[in-house]
Amino acid sequence: MSITVLHLLRTAAIGLALTAAASHAHAQGYPERPIALLIPYTAGGPTDISARVAAESVSRVLGKRITVDNRPGAGGALAASNMAQSARPDGYTLAVTPITVLRLPHISNVAFNPITDLTWIINLAGYQFGVVVRADSPWKTWQEFTAYAKANPGKVTYASPGFGTTLHITMEQIGERDGIKWTQVPFKGTADSIVALRGGHVMALTGSVPTEQTEAGIFRTLVTWGERRPARHANAPTLKELGYGIVTNSPYGVTGPKGMDPAVVKILHDAFKGALDDPAFLKTLDRLGHDPFYMSGDEYFKWARENYEIERRTVERLGLKQ
Repeated sequence: MSITVLHLLRTAAIGLALTAAASHAHAQGYPERPIALLIPYTAGGPTDISARVAAESVSRVLGKRITVDNRPGAGGALAASNMAQSARPDGYTLAVTPITVLRLPHISNVAFNPITDLTWIINLAGYQFGVVVRADSPWKTWQEFTAYAKANPGKVTYASPGFGTTLHITMEQIGERDGIKWTQVPFKGTADSIVALRGGHVMALTGSVPTEQTEAGIFRTLVTWGERRPARHANAPTLKELGYGIVTNSPYGVTGPKGMDPAVVKILHDAFKGALDDPAFLKTLDRLGHDPFYMSGDEYFKWARENYEIERRTVERLGLKQ
């Protein structure tokens, strides 16, 4: 081997060592200031509540405050999209990220690719979705509700977080199967949807089943969308049980901008993973009707790549491209 080649190899090795040392030094001092966590829905909704409790847990671990910033819009995709396009990859801006971010580029022409423009840090939980109506409504069962909707095209209104969300997609799939035309009424978050249903402005609500209102006898759960019935809604059948062949499991986790320092990513991953052992966070998930659903950064990224293509096919099949 020539002296020139040896010199180049030594130079490259020194460069890699210096880069690794700089990365280690950066990670050792991280975080030096508060971290902003962008929430994709309005304040007071289930995602906002769970994220705030997780942020408190992580703040205690890292010794720096996690500040919460609500950025509703685009069916829950706005927060991560804005972060990816404007935030520095220094670990001081993160976003709670629902599956909607994987669907948005297939629905609208956006300068954002969630696979290449995000760092996938950790998945924390998954929503328990379903459909609820007011307890004083005439529908006692899902079958009664869908029979009425089929007999009255376009008359049944339901609240959702917006066009192209998992809730909208699932209702479209149900409508496609049963020959039903619903009318979606979009809101910026579950908190607003609950207010609308209580006030009689919509006939039904789709989304995280509002456990407190159902247990108080204000709402009635007609159907749930998971693999099995949630313990708190055991009287409501699943779509799978009713023969639809639909199981909607919608995970949400934490991402950052692309190009983050792997050492910083690990610090954040470990801190957020600790929230899954925090009794306060687990109790909050249970109260909200969410399931703990851990995926490491690598697992989360693999899941995102696979579902990015699944969402593309779904959008094309349902004709949702805008």
